[in-house]
Amino acid sequence: MNKKLQLAALALSCTALLAPAQAETTIEIKTDPSGAKIEPAIFGQFAEHLGQCIYGGIWVGEDSSIPNTRGIRNDVIEALKELQVPVIRWPGGCFADEYHWKNGIGPQESRPKMINTNWGGVVEDNSFGTHEFLDLCELVGAEPYICGNVGSGSVQEMAEWVEYMTSNEDSPMANLRRQNGRDQAWKIPYFGVGNESWGCGGSMRPEYYADLYRRFSTFVKNYSGNSVYKIASGSNADDYNWTEVLMERARWQMNGLSLHYYTIPTGDWGKKGSATDFGEDQWFSTLQRTLYMDEVITDHSQIMDEYDPEKRVGLMIDEWGIWTDVEPGTNPGFLYQQNSLRDALVAGININIFIAHADRVKMTNIAQMINVLQTMLLTKDDQMVKTPTFYAFKMLNVHQGATELNIEVDTDDYSFNGESIPAVTAAASRNVQGQINISLCNLNPNEAQDVTISLPQTPAGNIRGTILTSDEITAHNTFENPDKVKPEVFNGASVQGNTVTVKLPAKSLVVLSLP
Repeated sequence: MNKKLQLAALALSCTALLAPAQAETTIEIKTDPSGAKIEPAIFGQFAEHLGQCIYGGIWVGEDSSIPNTRGIRNDVIEALKELQVPVIRWPGGCFADEYHWKNGIGPQESRPKMINTNWGGVVEDNSFGTHEFLDLCELVGAEPYICGNVGSGSVQEMAEWVEYMTSNEDSPMANLRRQNGRDQAWKIPYFGVGNESWGCGGSMRPEYYADLYRRFSTFVKNYSGNSVYKIASGSNADDYNWTEVLMERARWQMNGLSLHYYTIPTGDWGKKGSATDFGEDQWFSTLQRTLYMDEVITDHSQIMDEYDPEKRVGLMIDEWGIWTDVEPGTNPGFLYQQNSLRDALVAGININIFIAHADRVKMTNIAQMINVLQTMLLTKDDQMVKTPTFYAFKMLNVHQGATELNIEVDTDDYSFNGESIPAVTAAASRNVQGQINISLCNLNPNEAQDVTISLPQTPAGNIRGTILTSDEITAHNTFENPDKVKPEVFNGASVQGNTVTVKLPAKSLVVLSLP
């Protein structure tokens, strides 16, 4: 070899030594033993009387110029049907424990007004009540999850509400419902006995609430073939003592126990950070705090396992999502925030975590469905925008009702300012048709990952993929540019034998389906 070639070879060798190692992730998918069923309700939604979630978001009234069905926006109905929303929680939230349901029935013009003391101090005219909510559920094809008033309500009020909605007998509340235009009772599969009873729902001690729960839930009856899944108000994030007390004292009276955990980008409730004006520091801290959900679920599940080893009681994460500062110039009590690519990754990470805990987690409800917090849809007058989170849910819906597949993930770290988190999270499931679906999140905003997935057997057909990503971590959809972030066909995966290789782009959510 001449001297020039020797020098060239030496230069290439040195370059190879100095070049960073290629980021790699290996995933092994197993089908024996298979995991639990992924309940469709894990993809649930939440609609509270808060800001413009209900009024302007869902309800515009029958006289509105905005196209509607019995007062409910048609564009929202179609979007929620596209999402295959399995369940909707209502009327709160904090609002639930100041809501008196009889104010929201009967002729619209006769319904008394109230002040929404929790959210903005605005007048609530009760034009959207029980009949309107259950009409929404029927139009969308979702099951209702009603949250009852323990904080300022009575046992009788709650008992009568259940009778009003679910009894077909010749009884006072069933006849009142008929008087208000609904002959046949509704099916109400889920009923929450209070909300955040440790906070806005009454500032209670767990021991006191456990006794109240036992009392109130006794009078949540099953009428006319309806079977109520009773949900107790559970812990705030990592308050494990609350779960301990409730499981010890009230587990036999409950079917589910709720849990609330929000991702706060800065970790500071007083200054949470912007929804769209952030750098890699808050990108990293947001995803790091999102991953904490796994530890929270694991530790609460361990306590529940001590009292309920058969896993009869479901863990219901009926409030979760990213919570940022409100958009500048908007009412602080309306919790209106934009929704970026970062939010889609927050959704993807959480859904992957929920699937991993499908043996205990039986429902989750992202906060909230329209115009509030980590929302699916934004509305303004007659316009509607689908957010990156909407598209993340649409992609991840392939897991609804499927069977979790046990997986092992070995991934590089994504490091920032001396701290590290896993670069990739994943989940896999097999549906009733035998199709395997795999969801992958690349948390690193700067570097693609070479992912190798080992399957239990060689697939019989081609692999299909969808990707959600963008050129900027702050990318979001607006009324002027509604398609900035939306799914596209993904061609970065191939199959050889029982191995799938994937070039997983930076800051992306990818869903693969095979065959």
